Order: sequence, then structure tokens, then C-alpha cells
Amino acid sequence: MIPSPARKPWWRRWFGSRSERAAARYLKRQGFRIVRRNYTCPHGEIDLVAVEGGTIVFVEVRSTGTADVARTAASVDDAKQQRLTRLALHFLQKHRLLDRPARFDVLVVSWPADQREPLILHHRQAFEAVGRFQMWN
Repeated sequence: MIPSPARKPWWRRWFGSRSERAAARYLKRQGFRIVRRNYTCPHGEIDLVAVEGGTIVFVEVRSTGTADVARTAASVDDAKQQRLTRLALHFLQKHRLLDRPARFDVLVVSWPADQREPLILHHRQAFEAVGRFQMWN
């Protein structure tokens, strides 16, 4: 049996980067302005930070090589939501944007083997800020 390329770290990085680029293109076509890619701080990394209208949008990009987009979207569990909330709060504090509306979107990028372009499922306002680090305390 041939091992899956998904088990190789270099392949996962390449696949993730490819999906983030596709997600950014998709968001731009939808009228978003991408302000940061791969924002990193001591709490981790946010895939994309965008602006839609006056709202700051923190985007988590999930990618899959299968058609099971529901399972892929569900991988943004409670622990991931708490981590993203801490990251977003750090970003908003650092850039003095705590007075701006913000939300969390999840984009699932599916790359079916028989298609050249990915299928993208956009979950707008996928979850609220969670944990004791909620942005509006």
C-alpha cells in the first residue's frame, strides 16, 4: 500500500498554502480586502485577516482532498475557537482596533481529484468569540 502524501509535513504545508491562496482569491472576488496573511503572535497563527465593509474578519481556512466538507468544517472545535478568539483579541489590541466590529469566518477549501479548481464553502460568522478572552469584555 502506498502511504498517503498527507502524512508528509512538506506536503501538508504545500497543500495548506495552496488552499490559503485559493481562499484569499475567493474572498477578494467577494469584495473583501485582505489585510494580513498568516498573522502570527505568541498565541498562534490566523490564516487570513480581511475587511468587509467596516468589519474585521478573522478567517480560518480548512482544506481537504475529499468531498466531506462538513467534517472538515467541524474540525474548528471549541479549543480551536478559543485559540482563534485569543489571536483575534491580540490582533485587535495590537492594532488599536477594539472599537471595530469583528467576526470569525471559516472557509472550507475542497480539492476534488477530478477538478482543476477547488470548491469553496464559506461559513460567515461561523462562531462567536469564546472563553474568558472574549473581545467584548
